[in-house]
Amino acid sequence: MKDFFYAIQDLFVNVLFAPLDAIKNLELENWFAANTISWIFILIGFVAMVYWMLQLRSFDKNNEENKTVSAHSFL
Repeated sequence: MKDFFYAIQDLFVNVLFAPLDAIKNLELENWFAANTISWIFILIGFVAMVYWMLQLRSFDKNNEENKTVSAHSFL
């Protein structure tokens, strides 16, 4: 049973976390290159928020939203 847990440890430490170790070592050389994944996720989130706001604006311009007091249960 002890070997089973050492195999799990070896899998995570030497295989699955290897990309994270590479990013950790890259950060010492170039901070921006190490954080490109974060920048990509921030960009995707910003684009999604802008798209969402434009959709809300288009529904508001078409008067498609029911704004009566009893329209939503939380009002």
